[in-house]
Amino acid sequence: MMTLAVTAWDIVVRTAVIYLVLLVGLRLAGKREIGQMTVFDLIVLLLLANAVQNAMVGPDTSLIGGILAAVVLLVLNVIVSQLRMRWPQLRHLVEGTPTLLVLRGEVIADHLRHEGIDQEMLEAALREHGVKDLGDVEMAVLEIDGSISVVPVGGMTKRVKRPMKFLRHQ
Repeated sequence: MMTLAVTAWDIVVRTAVIYLVLLVGLRLAGKREIGQMTVFDLIVLLLLANAVQNAMVGPDTSLIGGILAAVVLLVLNVIVSQLRMRWPQLRHLVEGTPTLLVLRGEVIADHLRHEGIDQEMLEAALREHGVKDLGDVEMAVLEIDGSISVVPVGGMTKRVKRPMKFLRHQ
């Protein structure tokens, strides 16, 4: 229970590789907030966690091995958070960029399609902002956190949290 079946260095390297693979994979999966996850998204995350557990610690099932893997994940997360604040290029790579969905009342169909948003989802977001007609929209943007911001003609921005499907990388 308290001795490692593999070296600590092996657990550290394995865990770091898995962290980076999941970071890239989840980034490619798209923009989404935790509160917007569907049951299917939760199932995928749970299965991912289960699938990578053995890859991180190998045959080690010790308490120390699990703690070491958890500490490595937390430290890597802090490091990536700090680096993305210092380097805007890394921030854009890790977080993505906002996507313009509507400009001056015109839907940008290619952007909707690329982000996996259908017309009904867009219209629901507009209604939540009190906008009845596309002609009343100056701009609608899918933000990096998965919310949709709407700027009505002559109005201020409001943000609404909409459930989004897993979205593709920009």
